[in-house]
Amino acid sequence: MKIAIIGTAYPLRGGIAHYNAILASHLKQRHTVDVITFKRQYPKLFFPGTSQKETGDPGIPIHSRQLVDSINPFNWIRTGLTVRRERPDLIIFKYWLPFFGACFGTIAVIARWGTRTKVLYICDNVIPHEHRPGDRFLTRFALKRGDAFVVQSDQVERDLLSLLPRARCRKVPHPVYEIFGETIPKAEARARLGIPVDKPVILFFGYIRPYKGLMTLLDALPHVPASLDITTLIVGEFYEDPAPYRDRIAALGLGGRLKLAAEYVPNEEVSTYFSAADLLVLPYRSATQSGIIQIAYNFDRPVIATNVGGLPEVVIHGRTGLIVPPDDPVALARAVEEFFRSGKMDEFTKNVREEKKKYSWDRLVEAIEDLTGSGK
Repeated sequence: MKIAIIGTAYPLRGGIAHYNAILASHLKQRHTVDVITFKRQYPKLFFPGTSQKETGDPGIPIHSRQLVDSINPFNWIRTGLTVRRERPDLIIFKYWLPFFGACFGTIAVIARWGTRTKVLYICDNVIPHEHRPGDRFLTRFALKRGDAFVVQSDQVERDLLSLLPRARCRKVPHPVYEIFGETIPKAEARARLGIPVDKPVILFFGYIRPYKGLMTLLDALPHVPASLDITTLIVGEFYEDPAPYRDRIAALGLGGRLKLAAEYVPNEEVSTYFSAADLLVLPYRSATQSGIIQIAYNFDRPVIATNVGGLPEVVIHGRTGLIVPPDDPVALARAVEEFFRSGKMDEFTKNVREEKKKYSWDRLVEAIEDLTGSGK
């Protein structure tokens, strides 16, 4: 097939860009792939981070054309006409936010007009974590232009079918991220970060937003027995006011047991944090799925996650990690204690190595081919 992937891609940064880069690299083994990305993804006024561009190693070098302006309808028309002239067999959009609904939907309508081009959406979210007026309208406008859909959790499948009951979809779990390098020796990773070699280490990783539940983790730490002497790594850029978090850390007296790296982590440094940790903790208050779990699995790290969205579909309670209720600091603290006192860390790690085999990019490529009638 001749395929166009339209969405976030290098030189833009973040998990969606990583996902599209890896997907493109696997599709290119069997198809011709063109990647079209944004020249303006978010207006600076509305972007909560420090930069929208990758500052380090791209992970997978990928050529993309920066054509799309997310807030300019005339640009959507021009981009749609450009894609239409090129006559791809398939357009793939990765959909995660209603903000892009009008943009993606308009491009799809124009690009496929009078052609045999098909449109496939890979849906991270259908119903967003943080609701705003017009979300359902914008999402329906975009997704109604799809011929087929890939969803990555049961929750997203239910959300999709609630909007489009006849949608032709396939559930394929989020594949494991494979662009962050190899696991490095734990002692070496901890030496780089200046944290103790001989103490338990837990990791919170990713953009810090209300639904990620970092406050729950902070409130849980005083309930973890002091005898465990745990070090907590909190790594990620704040997408909201950091002051309440810093105030909570100070009020709970956590400063000596916690290392805060409040910044976007370049690709080449991700392995250091995951290699240093014994355990990833995701205290999400809401979720569909999380690509952070797939980073942890890449580095063979078990996970404690909350019982929200599709997280329990990936974190297998008692095998690859533990599942706890959301918004429950005491339950989270008990799970952390159970993990380190059980003596099953090696068993959990072994189970992660086995479980992650099912999260392959080849499986995703095959689903895309089957849904669009181009399987080989």
